[in-house]
Amino acid sequence: MKRMIAVLLAGMLFACGCTANTEKTEPTEAPVAEQTEGAETVTGRIESIDATGITLSLLPDMPQGNPPDMPQGQGTPPDMPQGQGNPPDMPQGQGTPPEMPQGNPPDMPQGQGNPPDMPQGQGNPPDMPQGQGGFSIGSCSLQFAEGVTFLDETGNAIERDALQAGDTVTVTLNADGKAISVQKTAEPFAMGGPGGGPGGPGGAAPTAYAGVRSFAQDGEIANETVASTGADESAVLIENGAIVTVRNSTVTRVSQNSTGGDSASFYGVGAAMLVTDGTLTVENCAIETDSAGGAGVFAYGSGTATVRNTSIQTKQGTSGGLHVAGGGTLYAENCTVETDGGSSAAIRSDRGGGTMTVDGGSYTANGSGSPAVYCTADITVKNAALTATGSEAICIEGKNSLTLVDCTLSGNMPDLSQNDCTWTVILYQSMSGDSEIGTASFSMTGGKLISGNGGVFYTTNTSSEFLLENVEITASEDSPFLLKCTGNRNARGWGREGANGAQCVFTAVRQQMAGSILWDSISTLSVQLTEGSVWTGAFLKEDGAEGGSATLVIDAGSTWIVTGDSVLTSLENRGTIVDADGNAVTVRTASGKVLAEGTSAYTVTVSEG
Repeated sequence: MKRMIAVLLAGMLFACGCTANTEKTEPTEAPVAEQTEGAETVTGRIESIDATGITLSLLPDMPQGNPPDMPQGQGTPPDMPQGQGNPPDMPQGQGTPPEMPQGNPPDMPQGQGNPPDMPQGQGNPPDMPQGQGGFSIGSCSLQFAEGVTFLDETGNAIERDALQAGDTVTVTLNADGKAISVQKTAEPFAMGGPGGGPGGPGGAAPTAYAGVRSFAQDGEIANETVASTGADESAVLIENGAIVTVRNSTVTRVSQNSTGGDSASFYGVGAAMLVTDGTLTVENCAIETDSAGGAGVFAYGSGTATVRNTSIQTKQGTSGGLHVAGGGTLYAENCTVETDGGSSAAIRSDRGGGTMTVDGGSYTANGSGSPAVYCTADITVKNAALTATGSEAICIEGKNSLTLVDCTLSGNMPDLSQNDCTWTVILYQSMSGDSEIGTASFSMTGGKLISGNGGVFYTTNTSSEFLLENVEITASEDSPFLLKCTGNRNARGWGREGANGAQCVFTAVRQQMAGSILWDSISTLSVQLTEGSVWTGAFLKEDGAEGGSATLVIDAGSTWIVTGDSVLTSLENRGTIVDADGNAVTVRTASGKVLAEGTSAYTVTVSEG
């Protein structure tokens, strides 16, 4: 935090300049620069990159210490109150509004920072930093050292032109403040947010939008081709309450000069089809974009979009297929959506949220940090195929919800060094300001969930609720967990390490599932097996330290098949607890008192933590 304040007050007057370099040149070959242990690093989202250097939008809470060549001790203004930055979604520079309750999610009564029916004190992640949501550091321009190297998320060498505007990177600097390596990092992680969500600084809202076909009054486009090639213009733009139908048409958006970034993610700048105030209906169309920030169909603010029987393909970063932000509303039926860029979820939302309802169709995201669904809104998807080939399948941030009914969901997230683990569905709070602090909710009824790599469900730095009902789950061959409910080491800026646990309620209804359930000393977890559910696995405390809680309730007719010695703080069993061979499992207290005698080699220890 000190570094952020220092950079802000100093006006970025060190190695980082204030003006973005937008010149683009072809990559050149160069010898590998020598890297030094403990070198300074800067993390941010690319605004521009060329053969001479890179300009970043710096992300909150990422770089530690002081910027290169910054005089020690001059960064933080004297007596600045701690934690009063900006609450989520507040305009930059306005700090905390008067009389804002401390320590509670927005809109909660003072002193009642717990969601309904949650145990006292468990509603908020412990010691959640206040006011970091909308903090913006600014831009940073860095020169490349001779022999600079470019790396992907796993550390393999890539060409410079493999990086583009909107990608999140970590830049390592030499003693002269020049970049000696640029490594791409997956977003939410980006974030801020993990896949699909940019996190970090929030750009200013545009004062005006540009469109090839702009409608401020009711209108129609039928059997036409509409093409946009301008830097930040939409092909079709609806404003001023207009009601517009586009049918049987081809809409393209191709530009190498697009800004992309937050203006595209938060406000829809440069989307192929954008409705900011009015109603847009799209039927039987083909939409294709090849520009940074080139979303397919974007509903912002008081805009409502309905998209039917339409194909959407986007190719560059921060280019979601179907996208809402700022309270927009979008309905989709039987669409085919495919995205290829980084941070480009097929179904995507961003700051300010909104409502999305999707029924039928196929939605595929291929890019790095691009889940099938990135959720900072209230989203419902039914009867659809949802696929992420290079990312987690689902990302839900903060006080938002995703409901899946009879869907096929699959993800294949790579193992990345900046993450504590690998997952397929994540519920978390990035502290980027893209979502309110509150309970994240994931519900899946029927259908299939396929995990290509890592664990299945992960929740950290938030309150969360999972509801699974009769879902066919296929875990990866080496899956380390079914559910992980823990803190994180703050490599992504997700809360303060040691105080960023999760408060999770996980309910299984008529559900077959397998895998370990992990918890830790700074988290609270309640698992309920109901209506004939069967769970095969072990309850494991990840850190072994005092504190935290994990409770399990098994109703009559449900079964826990124990696969290893387990530790809980509370167990209520009206069903069956056996091992894989059908042997009863011994349940005892930490002091050794036997609560239920068994013949299994495994033991369940119930210990008030």
